[in-house]
Amino acid sequence: MSSSRKYGLKSLMLSIAKGLLETEITDKIEEKRAYMSEHCTPLSLPSGTQALQELCKEIHHKIERIDEERYDMEVKVNKGVRDVEDLKIKVQDLKGKFKKPVLRKVRMSADQMLQALLGSKHKVNLDLRANLKQVKKEVKEEEKELREVGDWRKNIDDKSGMDGRKKMFEGGEA
Repeated sequence: MSSSRKYGLKSLMLSIAKGLLETEITDKIEEKRAYMSEHCTPLSLPSGTQALQELCKEIHHKIERIDEERYDMEVKVNKGVRDVEDLKIKVQDLKGKFKKPVLRKVRMSADQMLQALLGSKHKVNLDLRANLKQVKKEVKEEEKELREVGDWRKNIDDKSGMDGRKKMFEGGEA
């Protein structure tokens, strides 16, 4: 499409939209006038003070009744909102899908962690080495023999040739 055609279509759409908005505004004004003439009767002020006091009392009674209705409606709406939120929570529970929050990495020593968990009243010293027993290391005889094998070249020389193989077989039988 050429740019002049696009511009022409755009201006046509804007003019139609402007006309629709104007008619909508006039319709709203007419609806408002009709509603007000229906529900609000024209005010006729009485001339005497007694009549004015009765008019004020009547208006106050209307205001109180409307406030009560508004309060009742507000309570119903709030109850509905709470019910909807409870149902949303139940649906989430049934689905089993929970959004896990992103956890930050916190550097704490074991003592600080226990103090945070148990509170400042309990002083816990986490010295794990103090609770350990001293164990004497016993070296087994087999390990000693393996360590005392000596030079590996010497063993290779002993086992080389037919004599070495014969010794291996004879040593295995004995």
